[in-house]
Amino acid sequence: MKKILQRLTLVAASTMSMFAVAGEGEVLVILSSETTMDLADGQSIETGYYLNEFGVPAKALVDAGYELVLATPKGNAPQVDKKSVSTDYFDGNEAKMQSIQRFVASLPDIKDTASLSEILAGDLSQYEAVFIPGGHAPLIDLANNPEVGEILRHFNKQGKPTAAICHGPITLLSAQVQPNSYYQAIKDGEKASANNWIYDGYKMTIFSDPEERVFESSLEGKKLKFYPAMAMEKAGGNMAFASEWQPNVVVDRELITGQNPFSDKLLAEKLLEMLAK
Repeated sequence: MKKILQRLTLVAASTMSMFAVAGEGEVLVILSSETTMDLADGQSIETGYYLNEFGVPAKALVDAGYELVLATPKGNAPQVDKKSVSTDYFDGNEAKMQSIQRFVASLPDIKDTASLSEILAGDLSQYEAVFIPGGHAPLIDLANNPEVGEILRHFNKQGKPTAAICHGPITLLSAQVQPNSYYQAIKDGEKASANNWIYDGYKMTIFSDPEERVFESSLEGKKLKFYPAMAMEKAGGNMAFASEWQPNVVVDRELITGQNPFSDKLLAEKLLEMLAK
């Protein structure tokens, strides 16, 4: 039986980490439950979280003294996107990639996360921040999820750090009234208007259209149902992008968003800086 509070006390002893700062408390990590994504033509592809987008910031938090609580909508084991298991995202360094793989695999609850309903049944005030990794999977079950919205509204109201990277910021769309209506209109290509979105007017970033087109070119002619940057802008996000594949992290109030996989280290730094305050 899952416990409502999932604790991963994995405090690193080394003080040499570039991310190391004095920290304590718990950070909630929200991951997608989904492993396949439907495309515009009805076909599907495998998906999941990106290894570096999850593992690099997560390890930075643990190295700094924070405990991680992993959660998914269904309370299941999240899946890594196989495309992300590549040294391309680790400075070409096989040892770095394997180190993050071992770290993620060592998390006691990586195969048995808390469900969002279990998290909501507990006390959200126990968490110092919420972190949402990317990969395309959040487009499926985190962008249209009232439970996610309830969690995000708590952190927004308390002014506690909310960090999301690459496709992770699409999750922010859940923090509006009836998020599924907006999500469905975006997917169907219909006129869409966000309803009392708490991040309306926030400066933010997400995987850019040029970057998404590069990804889409790997699908052999298949198309995504929608581009996330468009969905965020239509909702009222004040979007800010860097050139493709360049690290870019945008901070506005309690919100920290990273544009692409190569923003992982910078996002971790900004999150730890905000937590230290």
